[in-house]
Amino acid sequence: MQRRLEGKVAIITGAGTGIGEAIAHKFALEGASMILNGLPGDPVEDVAAAIRKAGGNAVAFLGDISQELYARKCIDLAVNTYRKLDILVNNAGVLPHFDETQDFPVDAFEYITQNNIRSVFIMTKFALPHLQKSKGNIVSAGSEAGGQGLPMSTAYGGSKAWIHAFMQGVAVEQAKYGVRANCVCPGPIDTAMTHKEHGAIDRKTEKMTVQGTPMGRRGTPEEVANIYAFIASDEASYVTGALWFVDGGSMVAKGAIGKEVPSSVKDAPASIFDLKHQQEGGRKI
Repeated sequence: MQRRLEGKVAIITGAGTGIGEAIAHKFALEGASMILNGLPGDPVEDVAAAIRKAGGNAVAFLGDISQELYARKCIDLAVNTYRKLDILVNNAGVLPHFDETQDFPVDAFEYITQNNIRSVFIMTKFALPHLQKSKGNIVSAGSEAGGQGLPMSTAYGGSKAWIHAFMQGVAVEQAKYGVRANCVCPGPIDTAMTHKEHGAIDRKTEKMTVQGTPMGRRGTPEEVANIYAFIASDEASYVTGALWFVDGGSMVAKGAIGKEVPSSVKDAPASIFDLKHQQEGGRKI
């Protein structure tokens, strides 16, 4: 059976850690050739090397794609290396601080704006001419935080809501060119962002996050990557402007319903990938 991304060329931002690392491995398994982007210091080359060792095609590109120069270079690298671009995955994002709005630092807000909003706009802007040629698609990282009010992370939630609206607008605007645009919206996933040791959240929120999930556990990066692979593939050819919540039911839950889940049901599916950087990438201000 043909792999669902065979012959496709993808750019994945934030590909060195967490969900991005899982997306890279999943896309490789499905046959995509990739440019893997991360900030300087991110283990992107390590992820690319692991994919090449397994027989896949991946090239690392380090650079801040919220800046026009590096965004252009990233997209040019994909086109010059693989002669086209089919898929843009806007996965990169940050949650650098956790506090009530009146106490939220302005520099942390600006950091969120740069990395969660500006990067998505600029990468989308520069990728679209190539995606129009290939009739490709964009999949951006939304969040449950962009669909419901979450205290202590209002700026982060606002940035994700912007991405939701932006992708829906792009979907309507670009349909005439054959370009699709969608969001995958994770809930609490087992990455640095949902652990107090590695991310900005506190102990109380970490506990409440899991308790408020009907499935009673964090999702795995691989479970999120599976949805990215489907949305980016031709199997989802009639899907555009959609928000795909991968959240264990937390968007529709009320109260600490996760506490009722027996331990026998809380086990996550066995992982296919040996992810080395699942708990990395948490940036704090």
